[in-house]
Amino acid sequence: MPGSRELELFGNHLILGISGTKLSDDDKRALSELKPVGAIFFGKNFIDGVPYQVWLASFQELIDQIREYAERDSMFMTLDHEGGRVVRTPLPITRFPYAALLRSQAREVAKATARELKSLGINVSWSPAADIYSNPHNPVIGPRAFGNTPETAAQGALAYYLGLQESGILGCAKHFPGHGDTSTDSHFELPVLNLTVQDLRDRELIPFKALIDAQIPLIMTTHILFPQIDPDVPATISQRILKNILREELGFEGVVVSDDLDMKAISDRFTQSGTVARAFNAGCDLFILSRNINSSSLERTYYMAGDFADALSNGNLKKEVVTAARQRIENLLAQTPQYIVHALDKATLLQHAELAIACSFS
Repeated sequence: MPGSRELELFGNHLILGISGTKLSDDDKRALSELKPVGAIFFGKNFIDGVPYQVWLASFQELIDQIREYAERDSMFMTLDHEGGRVVRTPLPITRFPYAALLRSQAREVAKATARELKSLGINVSWSPAADIYSNPHNPVIGPRAFGNTPETAAQGALAYYLGLQESGILGCAKHFPGHGDTSTDSHFELPVLNLTVQDLRDRELIPFKALIDAQIPLIMTTHILFPQIDPDVPATISQRILKNILREELGFEGVVVSDDLDMKAISDRFTQSGTVARAFNAGCDLFILSRNINSSSLERTYYMAGDFADALSNGNLKKEVVTAARQRIENLLAQTPQYIVHALDKATLLQHAELAIACSFS
């Protein structure tokens, strides 16, 4: 078991899920010992079926307690909030339609969404999807993408990111280097895509390049194996994909965050010694452990913290690699607003609801 210093060092690179609407004893222990730099929320963290002011007060108390136990005033408070089926919050928070339906209204929808997220104390939205809906049999992306061509996907994702950015919410381009062409779901198994680097350049990378040029601060990896590029490991721990393509070729200088490490496509790898070092060395800065899919994820979180400590002590992970990753995270956190939970007025929510309806008819 790593010591308290090692646990906290790993916490500087951790976005952690919370078990429910109140902190459990496990939550309190993990927050106190790991001191994660951020939290990720899901439907299980909101009381449903009660009036707005009731669930909002409960969520405010949850956020306050997370900061208290983590002993952090500044944190990344994050939510998957794309619209369509990827909405975690109860009503009256607006249920905007899928990205594919937003078209010319993407920027306006993002501004409205940002206003609502800020009212929840959220400062990071895990959006926009920069994937291309290129495979009609894709079970996980589909209409979550803004388009079925590189140009339409790039245009929509860029407009949505700019709307978030203008309204004070950090956006994150996902799922690098592209999840749109898969026919399997990485929540349940490891997808394999036989694309070359040139294939990616010609299609998948185009939306990401547009967002990088617009200085998007975060890019999320995907748990997909690209055997023609790196036959050994999925993108999340591939130096060829994250370092050579994302960092060097595309010039991304922001924070690279893993997709959820509880997903079946990758969860077992992070119970193997050396995987954390491999992820850092590949170029991953920040790790999401949602505790939303896998009941043993808290054990894996502690295992990863131990693997991190071992890698630092045995030289598999150089301190300068961790320092550079931590610096990127701290630089971003220093620029990240911390919002106070507050209720929105009915007129604003009605206006947003009308916008959602308009998108559905466009």
